[in-house]
Amino acid sequence: GIISYKKVKSYNLDEYVGLGEGDEQSYVEFMHNNLFHHIDIDLQNTYLPNGKVGNEQACAYYNELLKNAEIDVQILGIGGNGHIAFNEPGTPFDSVTHIIELTAETISDNVRFFASIDDVPTKAITMGIANIMAAKSIIILASGKNKADAVYCAIKGEINTICPASILRTHENVTFIVDEDAASKIN
Repeated sequence: GIISYKKVKSYNLDEYVGLGEGDEQSYVEFMHNNLFHHIDIDLQNTYLPNGKVGNEQACAYYNELLKNAEIDVQILGIGGNGHIAFNEPGTPFDSVTHIIELTAETISDNVRFFASIDDVPTKAITMGIANIMAAKSIIILASGKNKADAVYCAIKGEINTICPASILRTHENVTFIVDEDAASKIN
């Protein structure tokens, strides 16, 4: 009740292809259940990639939204393989919203949210790295030993597409928030 979110706009990073509103494991449901229903945000100001459609037209539509958006703060996690959003290793740094085939590692990491590995989607629609880098500021969060290699790669490794998060070092306003386990490989 102290802070109002009525004028805030939210642009989600990604969604599984094939999932969307009404699917328990979709990011749209996650956002509604864990954030939007608990604040006074105008739901007309919440934007998520359309995973139900999950095609090139959905990517183009989301890119148009992002072109006109001024994203003040981009909040990211990091995958164990260094991915940001669902931009897996090898994703070009100039990519915009696209559909991506998820790696076996990402699928395995996300099985904890599904009944079985067979239920984990194998594709996602994701904001591209260029979309992410257009934000005025970026906050990246990481916790746990399983993120230590990715955090090291992002902060100390070579800047290349093998570790998509490494490009964040070229942004002028990035904050890494990591716990001791995730930072354990950084001297």
